[in-house]
Amino acid sequence: MSWPMRDQTAIVGIGETEYTRWGQIQRSEFQLCCEAITKAVDDSGLRMQDIDGFVTYSVDRNNPMTVAQTLGVKQLKYASLYPGGGNSTCGVIHHAAMAVYSGTADAVVCYRSLCQGQFGRFGHGAARTGATRYGGSNAFTMPFGVLAAVHRYALQARRHMHEFGTTSEQLGRISVASYANAQRNPRAVMYGRPITLEDHQNSRIIADPYHLYDCCQENDGACAVVVVSAERAKTLKRKPVYIMGAGHGAGHRDGGDEHSRPASTWTSSGFVEIARDCYERAGIGPNDIDVAQFYENFTGQVLMAIEDFGFCKKGEGGPFIADGNIDYPNGSLPINTSGGNLAEAYIHGLEMVLEGTRQMRGDSTSQVEGAETCLVVAGPAAPPSSALILRN
Repeated sequence: MSWPMRDQTAIVGIGETEYTRWGQIQRSEFQLCCEAITKAVDDSGLRMQDIDGFVTYSVDRNNPMTVAQTLGVKQLKYASLYPGGGNSTCGVIHHAAMAVYSGTADAVVCYRSLCQGQFGRFGHGAARTGATRYGGSNAFTMPFGVLAAVHRYALQARRHMHEFGTTSEQLGRISVASYANAQRNPRAVMYGRPITLEDHQNSRIIADPYHLYDCCQENDGACAVVVVSAERAKTLKRKPVYIMGAGHGAGHRDGGDEHSRPASTWTSSGFVEIARDCYERAGIGPNDIDVAQFYENFTGQVLMAIEDFGFCKKGEGGPFIADGNIDYPNGSLPINTSGGNLAEAYIHGLEMVLEGTRQMRGDSTSQVEGAETCLVVAGPAAPPSSALILRN
């Protein structure tokens, strides 16, 4: 049975602030949020009075009602918070598309704003925030030194290395590719700062096996996306980018807390079921994807997501990457063409939806020639995660 929402909604506007290293933007997080939304609405050709819905991450501090009142939205018909952080990257777009398709709202903006100079570094371990973070799953992990995301995800990477012979050099190729793409992108924080595989290998260890360059940045900035119906999109000034397929959620116990996960999921990014749903709903398979944006909180999770989405067999992600398949412009699957979380900016992954949109519009700084489809994959192993397939 075909997915009734296929190609029935579209992205028509994108907007962003400048991206900086954490602590370098001198405006508030709320100001950044409103700026990105205003730019996205302007990009679409709509007026702010046309916007009637907002979706953001549940961890975003900018309340949709406050945003709507500040920006002069005439009537707010839909507001949604997708549960979580980086796992929300594509889920917020999926929620917006469902609201539009159902007729609940006509024009929905998805947004994410981070100002770590104002609120503190996002990547700090849970211990710094006090006793409220010691409960739940942290009670099982923190006594053993698992304090921050890098510690948890490093355990998965080491397990993949143990089972399949994956190497640090293969993970480093993901970093090198992302940094290379950032050199063509003036928006990227790491623009003008390329790295080599030797640089990756010589960088300090953060949590074994992850080196510094295996880890995403910590940045200030905001970005936003406007979603409307496919019919309405045809009347607006920008080329529509259609939402061909989408999926979010998780399999049973897949990607859950470390102490309760079955062993079979430790070498997965938790996307097996989401990948199946995305492909079935879009009516295509991995061989039909021209370019992809994989959320890189850490490089090993990209490798596992590549496997989960069927671009190679389980355990073969390392050789697939080492053979140059992810490299722009000649790889079979160029990835993270703006530089991604590693080298463009870490705006909790939503900036990767903007890059997917640019690829489908044909105006990326690392444009994949003839690209007609783009896969965007959210944060891994943090359910309920999400993914999108976009087309032009």
